[in-house]
Amino acid sequence: MRKLKLQIQLSIDGFISGPNGEMDWMIWNWDDQLKNFVAKLTESTDTIVMGRKLAEGFIPHWKSNKDLEGADKINNSRKIVFTKTLESTEWENTILEKGDLANKIRELKSSAGNDIIAYGGGEFVSSLIKENLIDEYYLFINPSILGSGMPIFQKADYKSELKLKKANAYDCGITVLNYTNA
Repeated sequence: MRKLKLQIQLSIDGFISGPNGEMDWMIWNWDDQLKNFVAKLTESTDTIVMGRKLAEGFIPHWKSNKDLEGADKINNSRKIVFTKTLESTEWENTILEKGDLANKIRELKSSAGNDIIAYGGGEFVSSLIKENLIDEYYLFINPSILGSGMPIFQKADYKSELKLKKANAYDCGITVLNYTNA
């Protein structure tokens, strides 16, 4: 069975953006060790899932910055965008999914292929968490405290035990916490 991995940047206090969507607190000047970690993390994946809001910036960014590390992997992977509003896409290797999120993710996980990686968008990730669909969490903790903003765990209406598999601190200031379901 395929695993669904979540890779997301968070503030120390658990927000993925500030109260008005600010993301200027995130560290993007990653050191080589973190870049290598991400390359290894995505090596076993062949599908990216995300919500429409993230996709509208994420996919064009990677498409127009083909020289960035990891761009080939992202551009060549199959992308599934969960949307209720988009009717078509010009993005290569991209499918628009209008069906039930939980059912589609379960179907993907049980189909043939490599692992699946999910990228943010607060509502999208919150729904994945609520439905208990994530197998591995890769939380990129930035050394910032926002005080308020967009959380990703607010929809979870159950207690979930996670097991810390690994914690790595990187010179750029990010600490990656890797959890699996206990």
